[in-house]
Amino acid sequence: MLFFLISFISFLLLSKSLLLPPLPSWANEMALLSVLFLRELPSLFVKWVVDFKTQGERVLGIVRVMSSKKKSVPKVENAEVVMSEMAILDLPDLALECILGRLSPAGLCNMASVCSSLRDTCGSSHLWERHMREKWGRLIGRAAQREWQCYVTAKKESGGTLEGGPRGFLGSLSCIWPLSWLRSKIDSASKQKSALPATSIMSWYLSLESGKFWFPAQVYNREHGHVGFMLSCYDAELSYDCCTDTFHARYPPHGRRTIVIEEGVQWERLRAPPVDTPAHDLHVSDCLNDLRPGDHIEIQWRRNKEFPYGWWYGVVGHLESCDGNEHLCHCHNSDTVILEFNQYTPGSRWRRTSINRKDHREEGNESDGFYGGIRKLNSKEEIAMWKRLWPTEVLE
Repeated sequence: MLFFLISFISFLLLSKSLLLPPLPSWANEMALLSVLFLRELPSLFVKWVVDFKTQGERVLGIVRVMSSKKKSVPKVENAEVVMSEMAILDLPDLALECILGRLSPAGLCNMASVCSSLRDTCGSSHLWERHMREKWGRLIGRAAQREWQCYVTAKKESGGTLEGGPRGFLGSLSCIWPLSWLRSKIDSASKQKSALPATSIMSWYLSLESGKFWFPAQVYNREHGHVGFMLSCYDAELSYDCCTDTFHARYPPHGRRTIVIEEGVQWERLRAPPVDTPAHDLHVSDCLNDLRPGDHIEIQWRRNKEFPYGWWYGVVGHLESCDGNEHLCHCHNSDTVILEFNQYTPGSRWRRTSINRKDHREEGNESDGFYGGIRKLNSKEEIAMWKRLWPTEVLE
């Protein structure tokens, strides 16, 4: 057929050069179709080669599986036809769940773009619980959960949509995957009729991944480890940047300072709030009677009444009347508790402070700041985290 088309085009060109009478309209149409066919021929050939290779690999896969199991099965006359009639939805539910359970978040989103049935299946919460727990479980606390519910409610009332569909997730990965491939995925995903339920874990995961949802957490050594915040942890709102795998931290305004935004915050400098106490509220201390010298603690501190509290790391020290001998020490029986912040040089006004064990409230002044609630650290992971953040030089 290709030879016939080439011969026909040559004949047309020759006829025009000999000034023959004009050809009928159907001949011109045939010439145009021939040109279009020749233009599309390379792509059709490539597609045929790829399809042939794919079908061949499928057949070989079936042969390998059958030979490995060493089962006697009837001979398949036309394996290509059998494979072309099979679909992933023909698999048993348990087999399909096992396959989907091994996919990455990007893989689940791609599968959700295939058809409405897979979209519903791939959006099941139990498939996303593991991904949510592994990536976000360390940062998502009760405060973030409440913020998510408020975020969903606000979106519903305003008539907006959440970043929960495949389009939103694939769009957020445009900095990682090739744009030409990504554009086709986004276009096909945008044809889906319905969005994901706002309450689904998949919707929450993709909203976090896209960076559109700012959630509350805490940042160690805020503002790039500014010397005024060494060995402290402050509340902030975080937004994830998938291109750099870091966060934007937005600190609330206080005093004369406006909102401060810090970029490039690494994962290791973040944590979920360990207690459910707002940054401007005094934490109720429930560990005062248990404090002994050597215990690791975090204490609230703020510069003045207008500032939010930050959590500062310290240890319980000995009274001046005690020589530090653990066998003779009676500091735990005293109403006065000494707190030491050994990151500061000896003699610094920030090095030591004392609180009343029986009647502890916010204590301090405008010069030295105000000390608030205390929480005792019982977790080795928390203590190790503070030690990793220890400054390389003693602070003044």
